[in-house]
Amino acid sequence: MLHKSHLLQSIWRQFRLSAAFPYISLLIWLLPLLLFTSGQNSLMAHDEGLYAWRARRMFDSGDWIAPWGTVHHKTPGFYWLIASAYTLFGMSEVSTRIPCAIAGIFCLFLIYEIGKIILNQKLAWLAAAILSLEFLWLQYCRLGAPDVPMIFLVLLAIFSLLKAELQPKYANFWQFIAGLCLGLGFLVRSFMIFLPAIALLPYLIGEHRRHRHLSSPIFYLGLILGFIPTLIWLWLSWQRYGSNSLEALLQFVFQLGSEERKGNGIIFYFWNVPLKAFPWTFFSLLGLIVAFRRPIPNYHLLLVGFPIVLFTELSIFSTRLSHYSLSLYPFIALLAALGLSWLGKAYEKTQPPRNLPRNLSYGFGGLGILLLLAGIYLLIWGNADISKYAAFGLIVGLGWLILPVVWICRHHFGYTFLTERYWLAGWLIPCWLGLAVAGSLGLIGDYNAAFRKFFQEPAIASILQSQPIYFVKLDGKNAVLLNFYTPIHGKSLDTISQLPASSYAWIYLQSSPDLSRPYRIVGTVEGYQLIQVL
Repeated sequence: MLHKSHLLQSIWRQFRLSAAFPYISLLIWLLPLLLFTSGQNSLMAHDEGLYAWRARRMFDSGDWIAPWGTVHHKTPGFYWLIASAYTLFGMSEVSTRIPCAIAGIFCLFLIYEIGKIILNQKLAWLAAAILSLEFLWLQYCRLGAPDVPMIFLVLLAIFSLLKAELQPKYANFWQFIAGLCLGLGFLVRSFMIFLPAIALLPYLIGEHRRHRHLSSPIFYLGLILGFIPTLIWLWLSWQRYGSNSLEALLQFVFQLGSEERKGNGIIFYFWNVPLKAFPWTFFSLLGLIVAFRRPIPNYHLLLVGFPIVLFTELSIFSTRLSHYSLSLYPFIALLAALGLSWLGKAYEKTQPPRNLPRNLSYGFGGLGILLLLAGIYLLIWGNADISKYAAFGLIVGLGWLILPVVWICRHHFGYTFLTERYWLAGWLIPCWLGLAVAGSLGLIGDYNAAFRKFFQEPAIASILQSQPIYFVKLDGKNAVLLNFYTPIHGKSLDTISQLPASSYAWIYLQSSPDLSRPYRIVGTVEGYQLIQVL
């Protein structure tokens, strides 16, 4: 028995030391966060529903250039990814989200690799684990939106540039890959790729004498080849619509650059990013201070320069939306790992200064108690719709109590085996549990449950599966969901009077279509009515 125990310990030790262990452990860490659901999925109306519907039009029509019959203001790379997923896996919400989930997994691996080069292996794993726990990042890894695939290409470009420095023998290959990724980024996300590309300039220019990336013809060759799919698409679109195709791309980006949405002023990202990346933004600011005090040789302008320049660009850019800041999140994770590591060393000290880790431990322990009380209240007095969130308060609240318990046991009861690793785990585990519970409750993934339930009703489903459904002057952001979920499309019309006899149609009462023709209401969902003309 003892021999078996030693054998198992030896196997486990060898596995932990193997090259595959970090990737397998990160995959085990991330996959539940990507997969946990309430058992049901429904699309977010904007912008996920738009991407899903446009990709469906490509898939249904077989026209992968411009199936919408008019010029389009976005490059088609992400539509191609979703349409390809429909081809392989069938059309569904899951297929819509598969490209982003896969890109999110590879982003985690790339941050680990970049972190190993810039920092060290321990901090690299910590940074990758933190990235998966940033709420907005995880949410967009589970959405059908082009941001995470674009960031994957940016991170692959950065990794390739770093590998070109470390492996001069293969520098041309890695520089070519870097240029190719940035070129393909335009196909996936249009002009938005220029924001992270510009944020790379401090590193590319400031360290140019050392790495010479900007003087490499191979880098620019990769960049040109990366733009070729976009140029081919523009040429084919030009043959249909002339110069309007290019004008639509340019007009859209100029419109974004001059339009402030929802009153999101220049300070928008100062509060939005800390909120959507809670609590890791605090540690990233601490990491930024550590990096300024002890600059990372060769990579300081990348680790510090990239996020500062990108944050400045985003703040100056007039259209400020939460997901535009997603390119910051991998660097928030890297800097947060650096800041947490500094705090972890302070935690292990037996003498001051250790006030900050102590105060943080007690502060988040207090937050845990509040969440526990809230969970108990919802469990006992909440109604059926609210009481399901009690599990979130109870589980996450208990998780945040790890921090003060570990602190007290080490510093008041002398359990010195509770090293920095245990304290860092006290930060990771509650966030992991919170996001896992949120996924299980459907808070991440089931965004329009009313539409999902409506389309699953047997009476509605039998009509939709067998009859073409016309669309009469539909407005509202949720109209895109009707387009996606309606299996057989009829024509888009302006009035009910244009409908054939006994036909079915979607109408939106707020747009005030002509209602003079008699009809019966088959069903109603969120202000939209499925009707049959009598």
